[in-house]
Amino acid sequence: MCPTGPMQRIAIIGCGGAGKSTLARELGQLLEIEVFHLDALHWQPGWVESEREEWADRQRQLVRRDRWIIDGNYGATLDIRLAAADTVIFLDMPRRVCLRRVIWRTLRHYGRTRPDMGEGCPERLPDPTFLKWIWNYRRTRRPRILQQLHRLASTNGEKTIIRLRSRADVKRFLHRLQRAQHVAAEER
Repeated sequence: MCPTGPMQRIAIIGCGGAGKSTLARELGQLLEIEVFHLDALHWQPGWVESEREEWADRQRQLVRRDRWIIDGNYGATLDIRLAAADTVIFLDMPRRVCLRRVIWRTLRHYGRTRPDMGEGCPERLPDPTFLKWIWNYRRTRRPRILQQLHRLASTNGEKTIIRLRSRADVKRFLHRLQRAQHVAAEER
């Protein structure tokens, strides 16, 4: 569950409500790496989506950087991030956890812009299509993501694939990483 090498270019993926943005912020602070939330980059004020090619170009530019943490799904551009990442973290959380977190996030930020969202996009009630996507994620999206990650792990030993299935897994992962950072700092 701990990375095998230095983590410099980290892609965090998972179902809506899995905790991607929270983990990205925590990792960003711990590793001192800039965090990019795809939702904040994709959505323009008033919940207007970015143009498809502009969106892909923006991500291609981001992944050229030496160090980054990018959280979000956006399946049409996922390959851009997976190809450039040295570490992929898949938050493989249960459906009930994701739905509960989306409802909590809505209640907590309703009418205001979340920290991981672009300006001019205040939190609103979840769209039924989004809730259906979360409900069906384990059946529809997850198998394809697991296949992609399996291919990455088996064809390219340069990438670290981390799959976290619970908040306890996330806490253990962060604790081990923090300990490793501390040991590395003492050795310098």
